[in-house]
Amino acid sequence: MKEITIDPYIHVRMVKSFEYDPRGKKISFISDFTGVPQVWELDREHRWPAQTSFTMKGITFIKYIAGTSDLVFGMDADGDEKEQLYLLKENGDKIPLTNSPEHLHLFGDSSPDGKWIAWSSNRRNQAYLDIYIQNLETLEIRRVFTQDGTYMVEKWFPDGKTLLVKKANSPLDHDLGVFSLSTGKMDWITEHKGEASYKDFHFNKEGDHLYLLTNQDSEFFGLALIEISTKRFTWLEREEWDLEDLAMNKDKNKLAFSVNQGGISKGYLVDLDRSKLYTWDTPMGVIYNIRFSPDQQKLGFVLNGPAHPPDIWEVDIKTLQAKRLTYISRTPILEEKLIEPEQISFPSFDQIPIPAFYYKPNRKLEKSPVVVYIHGGPESQSRAVYSPFLQYFLNQGYAVVAPNIRGSTGYGKTYTHLDDGRKRMDAVKDVIFLMEWLKKTGDIHVDKAAIVGGSYGGFIVLAAISHFPELWAAAIDIVGMSSIRTFLQTTSPWRKKLREAEYGTIEKDGDFFDQIDPLNHADKIKAPLMIIHGVNDPRVSIQESDQIVKKLKARNHPVRYIRIEEEGHTMMKLKNKLTSYTEMAEFLEKYLGKG
Repeated sequence: MKEITIDPYIHVRMVKSFEYDPRGKKISFISDFTGVPQVWELDREHRWPAQTSFTMKGITFIKYIAGTSDLVFGMDADGDEKEQLYLLKENGDKIPLTNSPEHLHLFGDSSPDGKWIAWSSNRRNQAYLDIYIQNLETLEIRRVFTQDGTYMVEKWFPDGKTLLVKKANSPLDHDLGVFSLSTGKMDWITEHKGEASYKDFHFNKEGDHLYLLTNQDSEFFGLALIEISTKRFTWLEREEWDLEDLAMNKDKNKLAFSVNQGGISKGYLVDLDRSKLYTWDTPMGVIYNIRFSPDQQKLGFVLNGPAHPPDIWEVDIKTLQAKRLTYISRTPILEEKLIEPEQISFPSFDQIPIPAFYYKPNRKLEKSPVVVYIHGGPESQSRAVYSPFLQYFLNQGYAVVAPNIRGSTGYGKTYTHLDDGRKRMDAVKDVIFLMEWLKKTGDIHVDKAAIVGGSYGGFIVLAAISHFPELWAAAIDIVGMSSIRTFLQTTSPWRKKLREAEYGTIEKDGDFFDQIDPLNHADKIKAPLMIIHGVNDPRVSIQESDQIVKKLKARNHPVRYIRIEEEGHTMMKLKNKLTSYTEMAEFLEKYLGKG
């Protein structure tokens, strides 16, 4: 039987996000079907979707303008994240809304009458985000709120005169404000002690209460209600896991959300009139982008699972039966080959249990080579989703383990902060104790272990191979930091303060950065290393990879460096994924052999 190459795994087309047309006749979504993310449209009366945007650059988000079939979408320049906004009219016309390519524009919401949009931008100062509104007929732009800080528009109030604004003090600490467009005054409504995040906002019928997800005074995100005039806060639903992706129907009597149970989603529907909670069954995966259909009979969402690449699904609200709506991702050659993981945990150096996903190959040898995959963030989580890279290696006979090392989200606020500042190397120790645990199971080939990670995961890769060089047969770092010191010096100005909340500052912690930075321990690295980096990366500068590659090449260390000209922090283009993933596969096979 002919062996499958990595190509079909990469060629799986994915649905990134979707929106119901407010008029109810169609669904719009983003897919990379053509190799670059574009807008597609599914008419309810036709079986096959049609492409409706035709741009050279990838589309980053879509949102319908209230009460219309016009879409706002975003586009940046080859991954530089300086998003510009466009209007895609129902007749197919594309109208540029912003033209300031040196700045970013974060879309917020459209006004209830569909005549205005609100967004935030760093046009005034590269380090701060102010708030703007824009008229969709005249395209006039007005800056309505100016203050040094990171401000984002979350919702336009039903009265059309007020904006719900979020201030980000750090990636995990926010304040919510009610901003009056007529008086220019901001009223902050979420006084809290300690850290609190707020997301997924919905008004009640009268527009005087706000449903939202928050972890205010709590380890986990739960469902809460805020009475806007009195600022009174009430919990409605809490679990020992995070609630995610809150949606509300047009009649304001039903809510839906998912619960993140250790990286796997479970969907729930709330009937507010009856105070009842319902659930439905889906395959293993992550549910996101939950939306009520305009006729309120269906609940749509994107499901992304290890054996179910992302497609749109719908739940019938009466029967609670879920079925797949699109088949964009269907690849017959891979069916029955995709593998789902086990949820495991292992004790770290301080006996804290570290959760992980353990993927075991179907082709079982006595002992398997192992790939340890580290997610980015660090305020993020490895989840049960489709990964072409991981699935290919499982098919090749490798075992894959994706740990959620300390600092990950999804396991409570305390766990997320266990790696902050000068506790950074504790997260690296988690990886080392994973290797100890795997050795004890007897299932892996101890001399054939590789570590792979992107962004902050790339930093962990470089730290692991420079501080614990004996453990690794190979390593792959994708857009990772080789030095926290130089990373903080070169990341985009508006991100710097937010990242210092996690890592510390050069002024206070520079000596610690110098002690741990992989760049300063590059001479200890023994594992052959592959590095992949997009030249336009605004988060982790290409300099981070350039400088460690230079050091390694100076001592003739085996290093394969792929600089990608037309990409940023996330690889978007199919051609670049094909090139990079193929080289990654060849690189690991060279140093680990085949399973």
